[in-house]
Amino acid sequence: MLARAVATAALLLSLALPGSASAFPLVATDTPNDGGKSINLTWTLPAVPPAHWTLVRREFPNGAFSPVATLDGTDHAYQDSGEALGDGVRYEYLLLAAPDDPALRSEPSGPVSSSPDWFDMTKQNVAVVLVLFFIVLFFYIEQARRGTKWTFRRIAGLDAIEEAIGRATEMGKGILYVPGVQDIDDIQTIASMILLGQVARTAAKYETPLQVPTNSPAVYTVAEEVVKASYQDVGRADAYRSEQVRYITSEQFAYVAAVNGMMLRDKPAANLFLGAFFAESLLLAETGHSIGAIQIAGTANVHQMPFFVVACDYTLIGEEYYAASALLSGDSMLLGSLKSSDTVKIFLIIVIVVGCILSSSGFTQFGDWWSTTR
Repeated sequence: MLARAVATAALLLSLALPGSASAFPLVATDTPNDGGKSINLTWTLPAVPPAHWTLVRREFPNGAFSPVATLDGTDHAYQDSGEALGDGVRYEYLLLAAPDDPALRSEPSGPVSSSPDWFDMTKQNVAVVLVLFFIVLFFYIEQARRGTKWTFRRIAGLDAIEEAIGRATEMGKGILYVPGVQDIDDIQTIASMILLGQVARTAAKYETPLQVPTNSPAVYTVAEEVVKASYQDVGRADAYRSEQVRYITSEQFAYVAAVNGMMLRDKPAANLFLGAFFAESLLLAETGHSIGAIQIAGTANVHQMPFFVVACDYTLIGEEYYAASALLSGDSMLLGSLKSSDTVKIFLIIVIVVGCILSSSGFTQFGDWWSTTR
């Protein structure tokens, strides 16, 4: 620390002393297409560069120079960035040889300040895809509102939900619906509430007992309203019981233990695991398998899908889970979103195929333009 302080003091003293003519210009510019707090520095190396450079900076015009970085003598560019820089503050830079040699001192850079950019012009390809997506999205939503019906691929797990409820009805047993372990602000939980509405309507129609254990007060409140409204929709409001939806605990494995206990005691004929799941996925699925229940799972958590695949009868994999909520709801906004996302995916697949063909033929400009790492 002492040696560094001495070196810094010597450097500042050398800056205060008159020197010979500067050897080369130092160009400082605001870094383009960034979020601010960044300045680019470039210079032309002298014929015989030193072993190292010391870059110094000061606030223009009255600040004191202080070291910023030590660079290799062969470097000819540097990006000064970080919280130490203030947007809108003008800075002046000098590049000094280390050890200092006035003959190898750069000219002072022009005063420059950093500022954030509204648009990153290197991401025009992303803008094209976004504009295309929103045009297609609004088009399909409007078409759905006008009554247009589209044909979507049938999802086996989705078709099996009604089958599972029917089986539970025939056996005189109940349905256990587990909406995941995340709070209501998670998109998977929101999708689970849409699916819960359809399941509750079917269960109410068949007069099949339904249990919905939740691990969040917010999820409990929403799930209770969804189930109650579903019973009312099919004219079975009198059959709804407040104990059908219950709050267990927010502790992950305590919640799992409670749900497993419900399975072993009540032995439901159908278990529906639809939502965000983590380490508890296999614990729930194995317990349900041991009681002989038909099990349907759905999650977007890729790391939990293998456990559901091996332990459940049907699994909604990834995007199938979100598609299921749109298909069951019949909502024009959701169906339009589903159709538009499929259309944009087809477009991107075509772009990938064309890009591969052109790149294989030696024409790389098309693929380079679509790159997101420029």
